[in-house]
Amino acid sequence: MHCIDELLGALDDGAEAVLATVVKVQGSAYRRPGARMLIPQVGDPRGTVSGGCLENEVARKAWWLSEQGPKVVAYSTAADEDDPLDEAAFSFGLGCNGTVFVLMERVQHDSLLMRTLRRVRDRGEACALATVIASDGPLPVGARSVLGSEGWPQALNDQVQQGLACVLQQGKSALRRYRGEWGEVEVFLEYLAPARRLVVFGAGHDVQPLVRMADLLGWKVTVVDGRSHFARPERFPQAQAVLCAQAREPLPASVQLNGAAVAVMTHSLTQDFHWLQAALGSGAAYIGQLGPRDRTERLLADMDAAHLPALDRLHYPMGLDLGGDNPESVAMAILAEIAAVFNGRAGGPLKARRQGIHDVEPSVLHEASLIHETST
Repeated sequence: MHCIDELLGALDDGAEAVLATVVKVQGSAYRRPGARMLIPQVGDPRGTVSGGCLENEVARKAWWLSEQGPKVVAYSTAADEDDPLDEAAFSFGLGCNGTVFVLMERVQHDSLLMRTLRRVRDRGEACALATVIASDGPLPVGARSVLGSEGWPQALNDQVQQGLACVLQQGKSALRRYRGEWGEVEVFLEYLAPARRLVVFGAGHDVQPLVRMADLLGWKVTVVDGRSHFARPERFPQAQAVLCAQAREPLPASVQLNGAAVAVMTHSLTQDFHWLQAALGSGAAYIGQLGPRDRTERLLADMDAAHLPALDRLHYPMGLDLGGDNPESVAMAILAEIAAVFNGRAGGPLKARRQGIHDVEPSVLHEASLIHETST
């Protein structure tokens, strides 16, 4: 699920549900490990674990498969008659040559998973979560741990804690296999990121589709403008906050720019100068300025460059070169560029990419080198 709020909201209502989580992928797959789908006992499923091809099958069998406890189920999208998972392949008929491993589990309101997700949501900070996805020892599939946790065999716990710290530092999930007196276990070390944040300076008509589209992506949006007739919550119902703040005044304390994407698009020279300067003095991950290149360079020329540490994160004119000049097209170009920056991509066409569509984790490429031996 792209939005933790949706998952937590469903469970906070007291609904019983099965959670399906992609924990491992071999070959080609539409979604990556960490993708989630919630299957309530009553009502429609929420979220996706594929591009739409596996969801009906997962929803149909989720309650039955999780009846005896958490279970990892493999779904093949290959069309090879010799594939041992051929039954699934024929039922989907995709020919994508991939296998998706999905953890099915009944979820509880006060479980470690739910507490961790609430922490990510409420504090806006990333967390790392370890989940056992295969085991030939006493540690069951579905067992979990977070940084600082105990309760697993000490030697295993020490290694898992190191892995969690590494995942949190690198901001990427990983798979690890550990072998010792506890047997052999495969653990999904999951990086749980908070919702991406977008701060838009400007509340004109062209900001409205930007906020709507960002909301569809699950981003948390704050809109700031000095004009009270524009900065009204009813104009931006999808925004988390809409603030009226005058130029030349300090940025409201509730507006946190560090780690956020910032889009400056007030269409006012005075406001743009003030808010762009504030953004350039912050720890924003992305800063975009709307308008022609020479207009932005005039704004920058009037600023004290010594106090603008984020110039390397400034994008102007803001957005990818997609063509189109209506507000929806501009919004799409802006969000596409921000997404590319967040994901460490160049934003070019996929046909020109020499690697696969998705980055392959080293832990998947070299699983054998990741088996850690301990003395017994």
